[in-house]
Amino acid sequence: MSKAHRGKGIRDQFAHGRGECPVCKRDNVKTLYEQEAGDQKFKICKTCKAAIKNGTKKLPVIEKPKVEETPAAAPVAATPAAEPVAVASEPAAAAEPTTEAAAEETPSEE
Repeated sequence: MSKAHRGKGIRDQFAHGRGECPVCKRDNVKTLYEQEAGDQKFKICKTCKAAIKNGTKKLPVIEKPKVEETPAAAPVAATPAAEPVAVASEPAAAAEPTTEAAAEETPSEE
């Protein structure tokens, strides 16, 4: 009988196959058994694998957030073309000095 989950068989895995089990939350246990829940795959410990097989535990299912689909062919509300609004240009306003600024900048005649 093979011993794939012991010694030489797990040396090539990350941390020699040890980690936190997502079902029982125990740390530093061998998480070598792969289980599927929906479209996700989990690596769980041996005791949780047996418990799931017997029906006493369930895998945690992480639900993906649903993206609201916008209709691609949604008609755009027809609005009449508005005339472009004339925006006051700032350089023209800056060209005309204010009365206080003009008094300070112009040389006084005495």
